[in-house]
Amino acid sequence: MEWMAWTWPTAVFFIIIASTLVVFTILAIKFPETPRQGVLGMETTRGDRLFITLLGSAFINLAWLGLVGAHQPYALIVCLVYAIAVFRWV
Repeated sequence: MEWMAWTWPTAVFFIIIASTLVVFTILAIKFPETPRQGVLGMETTRGDRLFITLLGSAFINLAWLGLVGAHQPYALIVCLVYAIAVFRWV
């Protein structure tokens, strides 16, 4: 696996994503949710909002790298605010 250049930050990232998916699966089984309509005008579930959050966070991080540079911890703060907004209003 040396060709994949695994580092601790990369491993932690994938562990967090996998853990999030497991938690959301358990939540969907224990607490079924009916879709709700938010500001986008379409019905979304928890899983939809998670996907929108992950996709948006990827774009936020790419834009941050292109515009600001290497201070990624600040981009994480922006992503957390974005995630809260998505889960609250979308």
